[in-house]
Amino acid sequence: MPRILVVDDERVLVKGIKFNLENEGYTVDVGYDGEEAVDKARAGDYDLIILDLMMPRIDGLQACIRIREFSNVPIIMLTAKSEDADKIIGFECGADDYITKPFNILELKARIRALLRRAGAATQQKKDADRVSRGSITLDLAERAAFRDGRRVELTAKEFDLMALLMRNPGRVYSRENLLNLVWGYEYIGEFRTVDVHVRRLREKLEPDPANPEYIMTKWGVGYYFSSDQ
Repeated sequence: MPRILVVDDERVLVKGIKFNLENEGYTVDVGYDGEEAVDKARAGDYDLIILDLMMPRIDGLQACIRIREFSNVPIIMLTAKSEDADKIIGFECGADDYITKPFNILELKARIRALLRRAGAATQQKKDADRVSRGSITLDLAERAAFRDGRRVELTAKEFDLMALLMRNPGRVYSRENLLNLVWGYEYIGEFRTVDVHVRRLREKLEPDPANPEYIMTKWGVGYYFSSDQ
């Protein structure tokens, strides 16, 4: 279940929020001032933070600004003020939502669920953008990991870069010279055997039958490409 940090100098309120959220299955940590909010946010891996606006040491706005320096965790601001200007300032400081005291705990729970859904969707979109899948082959671009049929395959740095380029541009034919410039990053003078060697190794590691490749194809007299049929 998601882990939530609740920070407010009203200890009775914090106790009530913690009790209600734990009954929903959330893991809840608490704090009582702005400095503690920043320290706990930095040290912990939270899915959402609830911050009071008016707190000792530093207020909720300053705490929010400092948390935003190292984290994009969703933040709900609590305040006794209802003026639109205060809410605008809160949003500009990095808050994701704003709820005015006194509030109904059911409303707070609903806002928490909404923010967690949005954060989860954004995280999944990022994960999807960091992955390229064609047929039985998947590359995780963020972790620089390769998989065939769900099993991890160890690639060298250049093998991974070459495979990523081909998979992200299926059907596009690259000459050996182009591949050297794009993957190795320099003008190569002489033979292009290094590309052929890397392609052979990739086929051995990722193709079901390296002798009859399905993915990394050769266009004779031109270069290599990743099959657009996958």
